[in-house]
Amino acid sequence: MSRLIFPSVVRSLSCLLSLATTFTQAADISATQERADRFLSLVNASYQALAYVESQAQWKAATDVTPAHDAASETAGKARAAFIGNPALITETKALLLFRRDLKELTVRQLERLLLIASESPMTNPALTAARIEAETAQNSTLNRFEFKHAGKPITANEIDNLLQSSTDLTERRAVWAASKASGQALKEGLVKLRDLRNGVAQEMGYSDYFSLQVARYGMTTDEMLRMNAEFMSVLRPLYLQLHTWTKHKLAEKFKQPVPRLIPAHWLNNRWSQEWGGLSEGADLKPFFKDRTPEWIVKTAESFYTSMGFATMPASFWPKSDLYPVPAGDQRKKNTHASAWHLDLEADIRSLMSVEPNPWWFNTAHHELGHVYYFMSYTRPDVPPLLRDGANPGFHEGFGELTGLASSQVPYLKHVGLLPADFKADETAFLLNNALDGGIPFIYWSSGVMTHWEADVFAKNLPAAEWNKRWWHYVREFQGVEPPAPRGEEFCDPATKTHINDNPAYYYNYAFAQVFKHQLHDHIARKILRQPPQACNYAGHPEVGAFLRTIMEKGATTDWRRLLKETTGEDFSTRAMLDYYAPLMRWLEEQNQGRTIGWQ
Repeated sequence: MSRLIFPSVVRSLSCLLSLATTFTQAADISATQERADRFLSLVNASYQALAYVESQAQWKAATDVTPAHDAASETAGKARAAFIGNPALITETKALLLFRRDLKELTVRQLERLLLIASESPMTNPALTAARIEAETAQNSTLNRFEFKHAGKPITANEIDNLLQSSTDLTERRAVWAASKASGQALKEGLVKLRDLRNGVAQEMGYSDYFSLQVARYGMTTDEMLRMNAEFMSVLRPLYLQLHTWTKHKLAEKFKQPVPRLIPAHWLNNRWSQEWGGLSEGADLKPFFKDRTPEWIVKTAESFYTSMGFATMPASFWPKSDLYPVPAGDQRKKNTHASAWHLDLEADIRSLMSVEPNPWWFNTAHHELGHVYYFMSYTRPDVPPLLRDGANPGFHEGFGELTGLASSQVPYLKHVGLLPADFKADETAFLLNNALDGGIPFIYWSSGVMTHWEADVFAKNLPAAEWNKRWWHYVREFQGVEPPAPRGEEFCDPATKTHINDNPAYYYNYAFAQVFKHQLHDHIARKILRQPPQACNYAGHPEVGAFLRTIMEKGATTDWRRLLKETTGEDFSTRAMLDYYAPLMRWLEEQNQGRTIGWQ
């Protein structure tokens, strides 16, 4: 993966060449490997220990937002940076990589990953790194403690989502939608500052900008990543246009309005129009959750994996996680974005959620435990701490998404007792729900809007005075959606998305995950279970668990393309996704006869 080393970095290594050459002339290949082994032994142990300290501090800052916890998180971040970004460590890593041909593949992968991690906080410029850590701590604090308000009263993120799911009053929906965007105004100033600091740390290590640093995890350039996402959208566009047409007619009927050209954002049940669920009546699962508890949902997600031969989660998961909403009247503030945490890169695994008994949280809990079981699978002696991660970031999101897709299948819903055994499923309705609720629209939001907007911000230095205008340009162009009223630059609507603030240049991973999950699901359904991909059940099949472990246990020790080809026999492709939705495409074409397709 030599493409991870950019030309400017390679040039900067020339000053090390004479020293490294002298070393190599005095030692054989085994001595080079021995030197790397000693170095990585120290680095892995220190990295794991410092990452744990930082993660514990970040966990407290995310689950109980206070100035003291923010300060502790900032201090821990600076301590970790002082080690992982140490100039001596960076110099030694680069020197060893000059002789990669003399090193084992696992060694090279660790060294390359180390440089990527160091590039997030290079202490070759300590003032820059410190400023970035301070700014990110402040931004996360603003994000985590923000209080939404509707009709002059506080409203939680869950309450916003529930109202958008249930209200048929367009005036109320518009007000709730607008309330959900208020955090962007509070976050914009910090985000503008962070854009320059993040680009600065990347450039310190020879990358052109922060976006290019992030896509290097795939062994790709920014242009290559944008082309891959453009291909996703091109291949799926006929299906998306049919789905968009059906959806706006369905919504116009629901709200008794004329059919619009572009879908008004507040008509949709999701704050960002990334998912279009709630429109497929024959797949409405909400009534089946009325007697379920949040605890049942999380336990069911765990049993999905244990039924396939995986171990139960560590006993510490339950008391250490923060799984349910903050009780009414409690003054504690916490991050409302669901997440999974591998704090010590060993056994301290947790999840941050706000689970309520409904279909969305059922899917989300399964998704988050997909991350958890990925953590558990690659936490083994053969995978050093530096490589205890996904084969690429999209693999991690892909295993979460795969678990979510599997949990939506009718045979599985019957297996866990959510649907009665004699339930007669409308197969088209459930397939439509899969497409709407995180399947097809999600691609055009993540591959289109999010990826292109962040590439413009980081790689093209889009002026901050044009951020909101560009955002809504992409929402119209890629999604066929528009705001209920003009949104000027006094707003910063993209900043309302959590990862824009705390994990930037990341959303293409979710697009990758959509394609990846369908590819794995197709292989499991057809080749292992011998069941139709649109209606299958993984639970109770240890052979499915064994297949998943062959990928999960590798962590980041193997190139992702090779790993996928070796385990599925197929290169990365949208083929399975198209096959999965082929019956739906035929149905949509029938439904849309005589209608104008799309919005152009």
